[in-house]
Amino acid sequence: MPDMAPDTLQFNDHLLPCPSGLTLQALLASQGLAPERVATAVNARFVPRTLHASTALQPGDHVVTFEAIVGG
Repeated sequence: MPDMAPDTLQFNDHLLPCPSGLTLQALLASQGLAPERVATAVNARFVPRTLHASTALQPGDHVVTFEAIVGG
């Protein structure tokens, strides 16, 4: 795992800037990800889509996305 620089967060395998006020919804949009296509976890805790806009991110957070899989 890479060393975290101040004011950054880990998004999947990448370090990204974490400006004040960044939300999970804004981060996903900045990475070109459609929220309906991915599931997300912040610091190993699942975040439902309904909370993306209100989930504020902090420097040092670890955000992971998973492709939503449907079927059987």
